[in-house]
Amino acid sequence: MPVVIVGGGLAGLTAAIRLAQAGLQVTLIEKKTYPYHKVCGEYVSNEVLPYLQALGADMAELQPARINRFRLSAPSGYTLETNLDLGGFGISRYTLDHYLYQLAVKNGVNFILNTAVQQVVFENNEFILSLNDGRQLKAEVVLGAYGKRANLDRQLARRFFSRRSPYIGVKYHVKYSQEKDVIALHNFKDGYAGISAVENDTYCFCYLTTRANLKRHGSIPAMEQAILYKNPHLRDIFTEAEFVYSQPEVINEISFATKTCVDNHLLMCGDAAGMITPLCGNGMAMAIHSGKLAAEQTIAYFSQGRNRQQLEANYSNAWQKQFGTRLQVGRTVQHLFGHPVLSELTVKVLKHLPVAVKAIMRQTHGAPF
Repeated sequence: MPVVIVGGGLAGLTAAIRLAQAGLQVTLIEKKTYPYHKVCGEYVSNEVLPYLQALGADMAELQPARINRFRLSAPSGYTLETNLDLGGFGISRYTLDHYLYQLAVKNGVNFILNTAVQQVVFENNEFILSLNDGRQLKAEVVLGAYGKRANLDRQLARRFFSRRSPYIGVKYHVKYSQEKDVIALHNFKDGYAGISAVENDTYCFCYLTTRANLKRHGSIPAMEQAILYKNPHLRDIFTEAEFVYSQPEVINEISFATKTCVDNHLLMCGDAAGMITPLCGNGMAMAIHSGKLAAEQTIAYFSQGRNRQQLEANYSNAWQKQFGTRLQVGRTVQHLFGHPVLSELTVKVLKHLPVAVKAIMRQTHGAPF
């Protein structure tokens, strides 16, 4: 079994499709069953469109929202707005991941669903994966595409895992009256929220805040009323929108810590390799692009003599070249938001410096690939 991919999000699915199209035997292990919801801003930069089309994925079939404007508000409600040079589209992970899963099946990818990988051991130049149903698999190459944080990180003794992350993410789907071509980011104390259209006249409303914020107020609704409502744009959403589901999707332990893209000889991609801050709005595109890089280097490994040291070095170099600066800029920008005074000042300064806004966007978004 040449290639096993652990995790079936955007990075894992697109890498699986590319590898299968190159003629490799691919097994993808996913702990859930498609389709399913997940915490995500659900905005994708148009930089991914050429690659998705090359894989045979036509986003027009999913009827996504087309997004070309960006709006940013400070906690007081003070707002700036600009055009998005490259633009993007809004699509739910429920719809997009399921679509890519079906495309992967058509391309011959073998799936093991509702199953978790408990342990990965590398010995004698091969991987042995132990699954929670008692099975063991062997693989020559393993891609880790299992997201932000998982028990497998503990087993692999990844350095970032020893430090708890203070962040949580909350996502709703709502019916709302915001313009469909706008992605809006609204700041509040110790966090920020994004809202943008997806398919079926629905909006993704997702925010990031701290566990301390939640603990201080005891529950998500209480925290929202005490903190998020202070931004008038957020208060309007909570009081005027129709919430599609009774409960939000919630995720703990969101980490922006520096990670390695090769760990224990696994090629890490997507959030498993490094997560850009949500306010930069480009995590989905980064996941797809990192899946492409991992697939390309894996294909080269099998076609050019199976040199593992070269595989790992080439992937590390390609990943760092593509994402190193973007992640660094994202972490820097992160520090400017969430603090009421600092974020207020930042929005007011940026409103009078449109060149700076464009520069930040260029640094956190890639070119079409």
